[in-house]
Amino acid sequence: MTLVHTVQQQAMTTPTKVAYHFEGQNVSYEQLEQQVGKFAQGLQQQGIERGDHVALLLGNTPHFIIALYAVMRIGATAVPVNPTYTKDEISYILKNAEVKGVIALDVMLPLVEIAASAFPAIKTFVLCETTPHIAERIDAMEPNVREKTKLFQRVLQQVNGTAEIANIHEDDTAVILYTSGTTGQPKGAMLTHKNLYSNARDIGVYLNMNEDDRIIATLPVFHVFALTVVVNAPLMKGATILLAPRFSPQHIYALAKEQQATIFAGVPTMFNFLLQWQDGDRSDFSHLRLAISGGASLPVALLHAFEEQFNVRISEGYGLSEASPVACFNPLDRERKAGSIGTSIPNVENKIVNEYGEEVAIGEVGELIVRGPNVMKGYYKMPEETALAIRDGWLYTGDLARQDEEGYFYIVDRKKDLINVGGFNVYPREVEEVIYAHPNVVEAAVVGFPDATFGEAVHAFIVLKEPTTTVDDMVAHCREHLVKYKVPTTIEFIDELPKNSTGKILRRSFKEQIGR
Repeated sequence: MTLVHTVQQQAMTTPTKVAYHFEGQNVSYEQLEQQVGKFAQGLQQQGIERGDHVALLLGNTPHFIIALYAVMRIGATAVPVNPTYTKDEISYILKNAEVKGVIALDVMLPLVEIAASAFPAIKTFVLCETTPHIAERIDAMEPNVREKTKLFQRVLQQVNGTAEIANIHEDDTAVILYTSGTTGQPKGAMLTHKNLYSNARDIGVYLNMNEDDRIIATLPVFHVFALTVVVNAPLMKGATILLAPRFSPQHIYALAKEQQATIFAGVPTMFNFLLQWQDGDRSDFSHLRLAISGGASLPVALLHAFEEQFNVRISEGYGLSEASPVACFNPLDRERKAGSIGTSIPNVENKIVNEYGEEVAIGEVGELIVRGPNVMKGYYKMPEETALAIRDGWLYTGDLARQDEEGYFYIVDRKKDLINVGGFNVYPREVEEVIYAHPNVVEAAVVGFPDATFGEAVHAFIVLKEPTTTVDDMVAHCREHLVKYKVPTTIEFIDELPKNSTGKILRRSFKEQIGR
């Protein structure tokens, strides 16, 4: 069984059920199956074959879902790419992944023209129409580019029938997801059909997803968190995806009210923006039964404030691209522990180990490692990196964590973000939690920077609600709750924290600024 089979099965059992809603339009499971089958046939007619790699440079539109499932249907491998990446970043992935086809939004036509010449091995470019006069622009291109470039609607119109589902093996690579990478170039995590299917199945069961759920998909669907939690799992359960092309508090409030959303999934920044937006009516979320947080640690103060105002439980979880991604989630049938990433989901094992790979005692901090059917087969064309990441069947996450007596895990911080002040360990998240508890704080990020006396010192970047708090005020607040060596040596108030496309705060950009 694969994800592609589950959509086909839903189309047979509940053909009229709405699979996704997008900008006022509903598409049923039967219609989605037809769209996927026709586009899969169209890709085959454009020369895409089993085993080929196809890049998806698409945002939160139906094109992404159709293209993803069509590529997997013919036994090819999808390579989701952030369409807001720079030309150099996209070019690296196209080259490293040895891509044979590209499916992109038509606004990326200039990039397509460059790629068509730079990558002669690419067989086809399919552009998804969102702007007028795109056909005329294609007709005006160089002949070698024009003959490779097709329009999404034309591909569908020229297809008779649908492509059959290929004879897919569960260990075949379904998706290659490129990690953002903190040092060096991004790495392509190879996720198999088994990886994606098992993780969608297990998280769907763990979160009690069902056909009555209506899930807001405002997280970028090319990111692994959204891919599993708001695309694959809902489709497997026969639920309805409420596709939001972008995140804005105003849009999400309106969508939740109009579509009676039952589940919202977001990163901490999104929860913060929804909470801070003063023009919103909290009753717009009255049908919400569950909020899901992932992608980064959710400050406890923010969690409690959101739950109180929106009258909904937030279940925080943990995952990474290499694990498809979910490894832990706070359970719905037991206590939700604030600050915890919850317990292991079904069929997945987690444990905390020391530098020798030995399991540490309950309550001790060590590296979190993961084992299960969700763990990737490896990094594409990187055997040495794969051997470092996967040892004896366990995926080494690089995250520092601890476990309590009831099996709940707590992320302490990333190993690489640990700050060493005169031999004492300072975890940025702990300091950030204290800063977030200040009533005038919107966001905060804490990093270490070189210090001649103590090796490293603590540096905090803070966004305030009102410019009424001074540095001395914030230092006094921190001193009240932290031992001296954890109190920030330097505090900077800034207008906005840098974030990636998912809304995750980028600590490394601060480290670059201060010469780390």
